[in-house]
Amino acid sequence: MTLSDAQRRVDAWISQFEEGYFDPLTNMTRLAEEVGELAREVNHRFGQKTKKPGEAEGDMGMEMADILFVLICMANREGIDLEDSFARMMAKVEGRDAKRWTRKRE
Repeated sequence: MTLSDAQRRVDAWISQFEEGYFDPLTNMTRLAEEVGELAREVNHRFGQKTKKPGEAEGDMGMEMADILFVLICMANREGIDLEDSFARMMAKVEGRDAKRWTRKRE
């Protein structure tokens, strides 16, 4: 699925409801909440904070997907083409950071 496909799929789902997209500040708060949930899972897996006894294993992929959903909602609401924005961002880092890191030997 492309980013454009994902944006259309999210828009089709949101468009079913009278409420539509949340306003920008609500979406920003939702994004912070979802990033916090991912951070909690990363901390449980790799950090010093262990899970409580009996606490279920988290799903990092689902936490990342939650973040992506909110980002897509934000982009859709503001009319941002994420496919184009991502391509421009990659061109920026590929140029800027081309010699920044040590390349792997083939």
